[in-house]
Amino acid sequence: MLTHTLENGVLVISLPADVGIGDRSALSTGIARLVGAYAPAPVVVELDTPAVAAAAVSAVVRAHRMCARLGVPMCVATSGAAARRLIQANSDTSGTPLGVHATTAEAVAALSAGAARSGDGVPG
Repeated sequence: MLTHTLENGVLVISLPADVGIGDRSALSTGIARLVGAYAPAPVVVELDTPAVAAAAVSAVVRAHRMCARLGVPMCVATSGAAARRLIQANSDTSGTPLGVHATTAEAVAALSAGAARSGDGVPG
């Protein structure tokens, strides 16, 4: 269901395009396992489709809360402007803001820049 790669020390998790409400729990569990396995690497959740289902938004928001609790920086990448607005509007604003980018390359660069500024490989 999920695929992942490492790009410049950043874990990139790709969600499938056809995420349904029945997939939400499995997605959240899969993301949590990957984040735990690669921590403290920063995380980009990539949504390959411009139209994002409610289940995908829920999984992303849940992943953001988990990453914030773990101190792991996270961004989202999706090409659809409406999807970016929807994710941003539903993200938790009480803690670390969720970066939402149009491309995976932009999201990886944003998180890699944070790692380079901190000087220790862990974004500050």
